[in-house]
Amino acid sequence: MKLNGSDIICEVLLEHGVDTVFGYPGGAVLNIYDALYKYSDRITHILTAHEQGASHAADGYARSTGKTGVVIATSGPGATNLVTGIATAMMDSIPMVAITGNVGTPALGKDSFQEVDITGITMPITKHNFIVRDVEKLAPILRKAFLIARSGRPGPVLVDVPKDITAQFTEFTSEKPKKPANVETSNDDVAKAVKLINESKRPMIYAGGGVISANASEQLLALAERADIPVSCSLMGMGGFPSDHRLYCGLIGMHGGYGSAMATDNCDLMLVVGARFSDRVAGDAKSFAKNAKIIQIDIDAAEFDKNVLIDLSIRGSAEDVLAKLAERIEKADHSEWVDQIAKWSNEIHCTQEDGDNATPEAIFAELNKIMQPDDIVCTDVGQHQMWTAQMYNFKKPRTFVSSGGLGTMGYGLGASIGSQMGNPDKRVVLITGDGSFHMNLNELTTLASYNLPIVVLVMNNQVLGMVRQWQKLFYDRRFSHTDPCRKTDFVKLAEAFGVTGMRISKAAEIESTLKAAFDKNGPVVVDCRISKDINALPMIPPGAGADKIITEMN
Repeated sequence: MKLNGSDIICEVLLEHGVDTVFGYPGGAVLNIYDALYKYSDRITHILTAHEQGASHAADGYARSTGKTGVVIATSGPGATNLVTGIATAMMDSIPMVAITGNVGTPALGKDSFQEVDITGITMPITKHNFIVRDVEKLAPILRKAFLIARSGRPGPVLVDVPKDITAQFTEFTSEKPKKPANVETSNDDVAKAVKLINESKRPMIYAGGGVISANASEQLLALAERADIPVSCSLMGMGGFPSDHRLYCGLIGMHGGYGSAMATDNCDLMLVVGARFSDRVAGDAKSFAKNAKIIQIDIDAAEFDKNVLIDLSIRGSAEDVLAKLAERIEKADHSEWVDQIAKWSNEIHCTQEDGDNATPEAIFAELNKIMQPDDIVCTDVGQHQMWTAQMYNFKKPRTFVSSGGLGTMGYGLGASIGSQMGNPDKRVVLITGDGSFHMNLNELTTLASYNLPIVVLVMNNQVLGMVRQWQKLFYDRRFSHTDPCRKTDFVKLAEAFGVTGMRISKAAEIESTLKAAFDKNGPVVVDCRISKDINALPMIPPGAGADKIITEMN
């Protein structure tokens, strides 16, 4: 049958199981939006307040569902407003397809109204990108975009479609989506890993976001239990291993616990699964896990020996490799080692009290009582993000949605929208800080417009907390521009957007206010007033070891 380019876009989206897209209309995508009107019974479009919010929503949708997120934007500023969201997805290996409009093909390269070279701009932050110059190639390019986004290490792909292409007609035949090719794992490498694991006395697993991407949480648990190996998770790996398990030793890295840090320094074998040795984890790469042989499992061969030199690399899907290891390793008992890590973990507690005032620790204690294992927690970036990773009891994968590699402030509100749209039967909570929240709070209008039952908890210390914390440690308390003296009343602000506003100032208000917020079954913003002097602790300075851990900061 003959279809125009805009209808072809919708048909290819349906081929790939896309039921929700996020975006903002404009001149160059008018034809696409006209098609979305016709396809509205099969494709739900969520209109955000800004294209950046739409890109973060597509990202949150992908992280929380495991599907490919889709965002649509017009040419010029619409397309460039996606850049931060695309880079966020790229750094954390999130499958996303961004569809941008552009001026008609005869006007390309002539500095036409709202024209930018978006493929050139996004080349470094996408797995691949395309500009469609022939309507007959539109469907094959879109199909290839979805395949690339999901193949191997996932990531974002951009397809730029000039306006005349969206109006032209061509023959279209529906096709079944191709499945990503499997990466064959070397059995010899698996055998070498089995030998090293069996011989180890103090093994440790460092699990990253690749465990989540590969849906390998069950295989990770099976391996850890069979070989009795303690597990630490990176920020992106949170939820990949249950936090209430006896083998869980917490967050690894700069803001990880003492037990995790000491385990890293003293293990004789580290099995790294789907992680890239970020500088926030490895610090000084030469001294990271200095007493251990390191085995790295990753789908992306470019990660091997990139940041940390390793002893054995195994390329393949984490799900497949972990399953093979679990089948072949010997059952072991490392209870003495596990108990030692637990002892280290219990040696240091970073409780920060503030009289009768509310504290993050008290707020998270109540959240852990209210929330269910399947509920989703989104965050922005900063101290509140670290408190979430340290204090919230994540038990299942895809329940933590946060920007890791790029560290994108302003990410959380859009991501929570995408998470809620992808999981309408689950509770979604956004933990944010006043600094991050100020960046994209315009998306409150999206919460109100669609009556999304998202509870937003603003950890409001009225400073740029994480940067201020670094200034306190490393810049002799020269608090340059980290106390912005903003007068925003978040309760009144929420109400102005049509969202319920609440406030917590005292510890005694936490239980009743959070209960009221969750009982509301609609969008709520809770202004959580906390002290500017409560820090994200513990903290290991860059390049330092566990012996340099900071547990107090006056």
